Amino acid sequence: MTVSQWISQALQPHGYRKQQHTHNTISPTPRPSCYCHRCLPRNWSSQLPFTSPHSAPNSSSITPPTQLKRISWLPRSTASSSPNTPRAITFKADVSDPTQVKSLFDEAERVFNSPLHILVNSAGVLDPKYPTIANTSVEDFDNIFSVNARGAFLCCREAANRLKRGGGGRIILLSTSLVGGLRPGYGAYTASKAAVETMAKILAKELKGSGITANCVAPGPIATEMFFAGKGEEQVKRVIEECPLSRLGETKDVAPVVGFLASDAGEWVNGQVIRVNGGYV
Repeated sequence: MTVSQWISQALQPHGYRKQQHTHNTISPTPRPSCYCHRCLPRNWSSQLPFTSPHSAPNSSSITPPTQLKRISWLPRSTASSSPNTPRAITFKADVSDPTQVKSLFDEAERVFNSPLHILVNSAGVLDPKYPTIANTSVEDFDNIFSVNARGAFLCCREAANRLKRGGGGRIILLSTSLVGGLRPGYGAYTASKAAVETMAKILAKELKGSGITANCVAPGPIATEMFFAGKGEEQVKRVIEECPLSRLGETKDVAPVVGFLASDAGEWVNGQVIRVNGGYV
């Protein structure tokens, strides 16, 4: 199988769209959650086996919408004792806008009538031109930091305050193994994710006594639309050859790690960066 065939096969089952957007998921009891993930398959949250079975994706586009908008609704199973309460809701919002971030949390708590306990934030963008730092425009730099660093900050700030009221929980931020690999062409992107890792470590200490843990999961190259953007077949092939497992990662390689950190079993892991990359870095 050629790399181009592998790419086509990898993307086909997940129904990736050509447009770039971010996804956030919010879950209700017993441990309500807010997942934020960028360029991942829509079924990613269903691969988190340790978290609440009730989850709700929220999406955030790079172009800020004028208002928070519900774009889908997944009803609970017929076996549920509360059939009118949804199992999942999806909203469109801009994670770099503090008002819209607050609205996401407000709406999740309103719909599920419960405080939140878990935040998983991986909203992010990169420049598919892969410019050197010398060739990175101020506009592109600001856009990357606006979503990756500012967005993570706003979600963390909101979660830190709300999770305290809920009696504890988990804050999980998605970074990148590039922070440990320092690859040319990823200067602004890697710097923005390094800021995210620093925030998680400091937040873990600041939340002492709250029952809230804060960690980062830093995936290596994952077969998503964002990874393939701007790369030719030879570039993808070189990345695969650099990995000891001779393949790209998939979201199913990352989701169980996130699920573990979100679970009660992950309580003793705090203030850490876990690199999930198959040995790539």
